[in-house]
Amino acid sequence: MWQLFALLAALFAALTAIFAKIGIKDVDSNLATAIRTVVVILLTWGIVFAQGGQYGISKLTRVNWTFLILSGLATGVSWLFYYKAISIGDVSKVAQIDKCSIVLTLILSFVILGEQLSFKTMLAGGLITAGTLVMVWK
Repeated sequence: MWQLFALLAALFAALTAIFAKIGIKDVDSNLATAIRTVVVILLTWGIVFAQGGQYGISKLTRVNWTFLILSGLATGVSWLFYYKAISIGDVSKVAQIDKCSIVLTLILSFVILGEQLSFKTMLAGGLITAGTLVMVWK
C-alpha cells in the first residue's frame, strides 16, 4: 500500500510544479509560497479534524515536537527556494535538480539513521545523479 501512496505523492508533486509554474507568473515567489502554504495548512488541518486526529496532539513527545518543527522549517525553506527557482528557470530542469533530494536522502538516511545502502541503491543514486547532470547540461 505504501507504494501506491508514494506514486500518488509523485503524481501530485509533478502537478504541484506544473500548477505553480503557471500560477507564479508575474507574482513574487515568496508570496506564492505563502499562499501555497496557507492552502496546505487548511487542507491538512481539515483532514486531521475530519478524521479526529487532533486528539493525538497530547501524545506528542518533546522529540516528536522538535523534529516535526525542524521538518516543517526544512520544508518551508525548500519551498521558498523551489518557488524562486521555478519563477526564473525552466520547471523541467528545476524539478530534475530538486529530485536530487532522493540521492541526498539516501546519503543522509545512511549517515543519520543508519539505514543500509545496497549496491542496487547506490547504483540507482548514481544513475539519478547522472540523469540530472544530463538534463541540466547545456
